[in-house]
Amino acid sequence: QVQPVESGGGLVQAGGSLRLSCAASGRTFSSYVMGWFRQAPGKEREFVSAISWSGGSTYYADSVKGRFTISRDNAKNTVYLQMNSLKPEDTAVYYCAMANGRAYYSGIRFDFWGQGTQVTVSS
Repeated sequence: QVQPVESGGGLVQAGGSLRLSCAASGRTFSSYVMGWFRQAPGKEREFVSAISWSGGSTYYADSVKGRFTISRDNAKNTVYLQMNSLKPEDTAVYYCAMANGRAYYSGIRFDFWGQGTQVTVSS
């Protein structure tokens, strides 16, 4: 069993930056596609970004493309989400998730989820 744990959330002004981290237990971290999702109050959880097992392929929602960057360090069992040019509409709880496999595709099942970290962007 693997368990992702997010950190790095907080309060930031619009235009600012935050870096989220997600550390996962287990020795098979590199066997997983890693993803970031978010859920704003009153809204459904939505896909933000994903990264393949090697880090060679990355995927982004249109709403964050050009502002967010996902990366991973398999030696540290950690995935990151660098968020720049933050907007009030980025305010949400951000979740890290793990999907068994090497490449991301739409509909891939994320089996393991973290508890989430709050990101609040003030205007």
